[in-house]
Amino acid sequence: MSNDLLISDVSNNGLSLLSETRCFGGTQKRFSHQSDSLNGEAVFSVFLPPESTPVFGVVLWLSGLTCNDQNFVTKAGAQRTAAELGLIIVCPDTSPRGDEVANDDAYDLGQGAGFYVDSTQAPWKTHYQMFTYINVELMDIIKSVFSKGKKIAISGHSMGGHGALISALKATEHYVSVSAFSPIVNPSKCPWGQKALSTYLGNNSAAWQAYDACELLNAMTEDFTLPILIDQGKDDEFLDSQCLTTPIEAVSNLSNVDVRYQDGYDHSYYFVTSFIEEHLQFHAKYLAQ
Repeated sequence: MSNDLLISDVSNNGLSLLSETRCFGGTQKRFSHQSDSLNGEAVFSVFLPPESTPVFGVVLWLSGLTCNDQNFVTKAGAQRTAAELGLIIVCPDTSPRGDEVANDDAYDLGQGAGFYVDSTQAPWKTHYQMFTYINVELMDIIKSVFSKGKKIAISGHSMGGHGALISALKATEHYVSVSAFSPIVNPSKCPWGQKALSTYLGNNSAAWQAYDACELLNAMTEDFTLPILIDQGKDDEFLDSQCLTTPIEAVSNLSNVDVRYQDGYDHSYYFVTSFIEEHLQFHAKYLAQ
């Protein structure tokens, strides 16, 4: 498969190219499009490996609180490994954006903090349909323009780790593997999650549980085999206060869940960039099968 995008592939899917630059022999691109689910313009970034490199699949990356589609692109250093492995990386924004989009002064709510859920509460529900955007609308674009029949994996950091896990657990048909760095695994029981879920979904505990990775895993049967890799820094300043990663150990008795704790690492992108190569290699194994 050629990884060179045809103009018709882009224009026929309503994509506008915002920028492109050469990177490790491949190309880092940024696109915008009108999103039905977000009721406005959406932006996402894509890394395409060198044209001479066979493409084995797509890794969809979801970023964390306060981030947009560029944080992973500029900080994680993933392009070199992706170029070598023949992986396309797609990075969406973390929320809808714009003057007309509901927002909050706090860093952990509103724009930059969509939490990858479909909001049911006013005024958020008009634009904040992030689960549908990621797993339906953007997924359709990925499959029609970028993956061209190749398999798809998903990964993310912090709030994005939460988004990656719930996407893989609720829309399992799309993904062959999932990984996460410092994920919010039990949002129903941590301050970040409780604030976001009560705001976007109201005080309906069943609605919260539908976006809680621990609750979703608890409901899985023994034949659930999706490979899951989680890395957590032991010096993460949010490890205890936000109940990161650890709660999943109570439900991760499935053989396909690998939880690793890394000495000395915190919550930052220094942690992500230190282990992103291993995560991409993990996904490449399943994308190539």
